Amino acid sequence: MGAEIGCSRAAIWKIVQSLQNTGVEIYSVRGRGYRLARGIELLSAADILASMQPLLRSHVEQLHVHYEMRSTNAYLLERSRQSDYSGHVCFAESQSEGRGRRGREWVSPFGGNIYMSLLWRFPTGAMQLGGLSLAIAVAVARALRETGLTDIGVKWPNDILVGKCKLAGILLEVAGEASGSCDVVIGVGINVRMPVTAGQKINQAWTDVETTLGKPVGRNRLAGVLLSHLISVVREFEVDGLSPFLGEWQRMDRYAGHEVLLQLPNETVQGIARGVDASGALILAKGGELRRYHSGEVSLRPARAE
Repeated sequence: MGAEIGCSRAAIWKIVQSLQNTGVEIYSVRGRGYRLARGIELLSAADILASMQPLLRSHVEQLHVHYEMRSTNAYLLERSRQSDYSGHVCFAESQSEGRGRRGREWVSPFGGNIYMSLLWRFPTGAMQLGGLSLAIAVAVARALRETGLTDIGVKWPNDILVGKCKLAGILLEVAGEASGSCDVVIGVGINVRMPVTAGQKINQAWTDVETTLGKPVGRNRLAGVLLSHLISVVREFEVDGLSPFLGEWQRMDRYAGHEVLLQLPNETVQGIARGVDASGALILAKGGELRRYHSGEVSLRPARAE
């Protein structure tokens, strides 16, 4: 390896250590060398675009794949302040500061999962985007179903589940006016092949696509299928809002009819989840009345272990 790339054995060791620190699983045998625990399919902009539906590919203004970055969402939020176009897509092999909702860390080891963001400009203001995260969840579920997964569920407002385990998450961030046009960065993280060592950092039950399917999955194809469904859904949402996706989301809702805890900034509310309304707000039955809670205000948890 040293002869191939023109460096010393010590330099090779440092490179291997660096890869291991990003989450790549590498075996080493003294006197024999190194071996990947399993093959890695690196993401390719050309392969992702080739995996998209041709009619939707034209809506991708730019698509970049980065080896490592702080956060795909943060990158596109910055780009939204520098340009006025829609359809900019960013993938990363790893993130140093991947984020979920409410600032939680999104564990982002190298070369195994999908970390992507889509910048989309909506002609209507942020006030008209109620329920967008639910529509995006439908898009992600459709892509996963096309990959072969079944038993896909959703947890309001932005989690994708298989069984009771989290498989993917969504983070929407808005820049723009409340009533004028606005930019939305749609971030999606999907566990495709999560190394066990990296998964130990996740503080809830989780799974990944390959474990669930029991076979390897092409990341470039999954990325292209995902991007096709995302663009199809946001284009339809621009015209018809949440309505076309509401029934599909409700059929996947894992918590409807169950007692739940809603964690608000200053209190925790307990009640029976009654699905969502036409705006995407969670309906909670408590004390003989129905209350509505909007995306971004609460965190949903089961009231007790099942």
